[in-house]
Amino acid sequence: MLQVVNRPLSGLGQSYGPPGDGPFPTVMVLHGSEGAWSGYSYLTAAILAAHGFLAVPFGYSVGGDVWNAGDIRDVALDRTAEALAVLHALPLSGKVGLYGVSRGAEHALLVTSLMVRDGVPSLPDAVAVHAAPDVICGAFVGASCRDSGDPGWRAWDPAERAWTWRGSSDALLPTTPIEIERYAGPLFLSHGTRDAMWSVAMTQRLEARLLRASRTPEVHLLAGQDHNPHGEDENEHHRMLITFLRRTLEAASGGKRPLGQLE
Repeated sequence: MLQVVNRPLSGLGQSYGPPGDGPFPTVMVLHGSEGAWSGYSYLTAAILAAHGFLAVPFGYSVGGDVWNAGDIRDVALDRTAEALAVLHALPLSGKVGLYGVSRGAEHALLVTSLMVRDGVPSLPDAVAVHAAPDVICGAFVGASCRDSGDPGWRAWDPAERAWTWRGSSDALLPTTPIEIERYAGPLFLSHGTRDAMWSVAMTQRLEARLLRASRTPEVHLLAGQDHNPHGEDENEHHRMLITFLRRTLEAASGGKRPLGQLE
């Protein structure tokens, strides 16, 4: 029997999950500057699906194709909030979590903090991020991307804005702190200690702010790892991530279907 099933979801694109009718604990996966077409978020979704989750790679980058990452510029975060509401309402879904890496981590923290601030329903039931910034970053323009170390390289453009909320980017200026301490739900933060793209100090600052706000995030600093973990460190990262998501979302299965065993 096929253990990972592709299910198109109206308005959301493809999803990957176990066979059966559910309900399944559900995770929206947010890609980074590699863009929606790179396949990285789909790989993550397949890994989650193999462990019993309904996983939805949510493409939000503007433009782009299989050859070009597209842009993270004037991305409407309202669309993400609306997609979360759709996922919460699906008969297939139980609880719904958010998982993002890099710019996807920024996206996950920012949209969650804005939803809490403005009382928007359908909050994620848990949020997990890897290599997150602690502040809002400027736009990423795929066509001008350079490799780290090349002349003119920069991780983001401070002159342009990445995100909008309710039609405006005025309150989402680059370097504005992301107020994720507003969120009282379960939160997973991980970061490589030798990340050359986003300094691990950003996750350390997020942790410190959360603790000052009496939040209790689960934090994992991956010794010696760069922006994305590799080898056995990647395996260990996925073990920790899946353990967190199982603990915070598995009650959504309602006892109808156990999650797959984590090897």
